[in-house]
Order: sequence, then C-alpha cells, then structure tokens
Amino acid sequence: MQDVKICDTTLRDGEQTAGVVFANEEKLRIAKLLDKVGVDQIEAGVPVMGGDERESIEKIVDAELGASIMGWNRAVVSDVKASLDCGVDAVAVSVSTSDIHIDKKLNESREWVLNHMTQATEYAKSKGLYVSVNAEDSTRSDFEFLVEFAQRAKEAGADRLRYCDTVGIMTPLETHEAIKNLKKEVNIAIEMHTHNDFGLAAANALTGAKGGAKYIGTTVNGLGERAGNAPLEEIVMALKHLEDLDLGFNTSDFLELSEYVARASAQDLPVSKAIVGSNTFAHESGIHADGVLKDSETYEAFKPQEVGAERQLVIGKHSGKKAILAKFEKEYGIELTDEEAEVLLPKVRKMAVELKRALFDKELVSLYEELELERTEKTEEVV
Repeated sequence: MQDVKICDTTLRDGEQTAGVVFANEEKLRIAKLLDKVGVDQIEAGVPVMGGDERESIEKIVDAELGASIMGWNRAVVSDVKASLDCGVDAVAVSVSTSDIHIDKKLNESREWVLNHMTQATEYAKSKGLYVSVNAEDSTRSDFEFLVEFAQRAKEAGADRLRYCDTVGIMTPLETHEAIKNLKKEVNIAIEMHTHNDFGLAAANALTGAKGGAKYIGTTVNGLGERAGNAPLEEIVMALKHLEDLDLGFNTSDFLELSEYVARASAQDLPVSKAIVGSNTFAHESGIHADGVLKDSETYEAFKPQEVGAERQLVIGKHSGKKAILAKFEKEYGIELTDEEAEVLLPKVRKMAVELKRALFDKELVSLYEELELERTEKTEEVV
C-alpha cells in the first residue's frame, strides 16, 4: 500500500448528488483546496456537457495546479475530443460491464462494450492522455468478462482500471478477494470507486487497497449519488493512523475544505461526521471529559489540530465537576473553587434537562453570576 494515490471526484460524482450544483467559481475554489491538501488527481467534471461545465474545467486547467486534472467521458471518441479541447491531462473512459446494465441500460452486447471502450481508449492514448478505464457496476459483473475487459483495456493502453461498486453492495472481505483475484489475472493498476449504500464505502476502499488497488477514489464529505462515496478525509486519516501510511497530505486544511464544500453544496456537515464533524472532538460525559483533560489520547485517536479543528468541552446533563472547573478557567478566565463547582453542577444538570440540550456559554456564565449574587446577598444579611 506504500504508493496509494488519491483521485478525488467531488467535482464530478460529488456534484451528481441529487440537488447539488456548484457555481463555476466554487468549482475552481474546491479544486484549489483539493490541490492544497495534496490530492493526486482531480476529476473536474464532464467536458462534453459544454457550457458552464466546460468553462469551469478550463479554468481549473488554467490554474496550473500540482494535481493531474481528469475529465470524465463515456466510451465515445467524441467525448474524449471534448476533454482534449478543455486541456485536461487525463481522461476517464466509462462504460458498464455488468449484464444488467448492458442489457437493460445500454441495450447492447458485451462485444459492443469492448469495442467502444477500446476505440475510445486507443484514441485517448494516441493523444498522449493518461487513461482510466471505468468498469461501471464492476461488482455485479461476470468475473470472467471483467477480466477480459481489463485485459482489453490494458492492451489498448489504459493506465488503470476503475473498479466501481456502483450500487455499494460489496463487503470488505469480498472486496479484498475480488481485487486480489483481478490483480492476479490482469497486471493493471486498479482504482477503488466505492459507494456508500450500505455504509461501507470507506471500508471497501481501504480493503480494496489492501488487496492491491493503487488508487482510491474519494469525495469531500462523502458526497455522491444516493448515499455518497468514500470520504476523502476519512480515507486519508484512516491510512495515516490505522495503516501507518502517511500520504503527505496537509490534513490541517481538512476542516476548511469540508466546511467550504458543505456550504457550496448546501449540504449540512453532520455534527457526528467522522474526522471533521463538530462533535468529533466534543466531550460532555464526566468520565470522558476527565480523561481527555488528563491525557487527550484517552478518548481521542488523534489531536484535533491535525485536521484544523479544536477540542470542545460541552457542559450539560452528563458533565462532571472537573469539566466545569476546566471550562470556566480555560474559556472564561474564572477560577472556580471545588465548592462553587459542586453547587453549580446540579443547577447545570437541571437546566440541561429543561432545555433538552447542552448549555450555551452565556447560560453557564449566567448561572455563575446568579451564584455570586446569592453569596453576596447572604453575606449582606449576615452583616
């Protein structure tokens, strides 16, 4: 897995999320952010669509980024010509390989698929382009035909085969075996393109890489058709911390990238989203907060600064005295006594239950001010 590379398709498959449209300048900004974090290849869109799509791809090419810029194409020479006109250095040539797609969607034959893929690939290679041949619906394809397809792609000059779990039906163990067996049959670089219909896109992408795939296709925040694709931030961080494989990404920019894509796509970033969600480094439970305050590794797999985030102490129903002490000292500059914290704690819990949420800063400070007022009034009564 030492030479795994990332091909991000936020600007193509990500934008195919139902209801998502990126403005031209947003696509350019996203491409620049992807390049900044360290993505190897950016699938920038579908050139043959023309209009704004073509204009945005040309702007991305003109930006002279460090990443390779890829255009997506059907297995049609005219599509590849449209990509060439945009100035991309790489193309994806995509066609279905499963019988259900060939029969029901294309209404064609396996031989038609092989011929069209070969013609488009040979043309693209004759123009000096890097070529990824996409076997759409690979996971439901007859394995012997998939091997023949991969072999024909290699003979036509393809640089890699994109293995597509188009409807997200694979499990990690199945994926590992499928990629290992395909690599054994055809010595061609393989890219994992996984969908999240059963919540396994990231797991399948990673196990595919373990099986021998050299490339992993991703999208920021897991955008993509239906349930989405393998999230860029999850794949990179999992490789780094679970597989001890640092791809050299500028991971401290992940939160900026994720938040920008969330705004541009009008898709909320879930608070519990792995790696970049606001709850990823938020601690409320008394036991957890106490542990993190003593040593962050007790309840955090990596430090929040690694992805551009910050740790949060959330004060609510499940908070403990030590969390309240730390919250007031570190965030409000108020050094509470143990006695004050013990008096505040039941008030905090009662208010949290009434409001059915954690407390805002102003509410915590207000409780403290009420406590101080009560103490002052008692002192005056004694005097």
